Amino acid sequence: MLLNANLLMISMPGGTEWILIILAVLILFGGRKIPEFMRGIGRGIREFNDAKNNVKKEIEDGMQEKDNKKATSAQ
Repeated sequence: MLLNANLLMISMPGGTEWILIILAVLILFGGRKIPEFMRGIGRGIREFNDAKNNVKKEIEDGMQEKDNKKATSAQ
């Protein structure tokens, strides 16, 4: 267990590594592309949440229909 914790600590980037990663991203994508990239990520997350909520609503509606059919057939 202790070995796994040590491997995790070794693999996590520190402060200097994060600065280098951010600089590399700025160099590769440029300052103008990053906001577009983040908007795309935001749209993707929003679409995923909408789809998740739609599926959840359909499942709940189906369960309610099933309960309503059972109640009407029991009467």
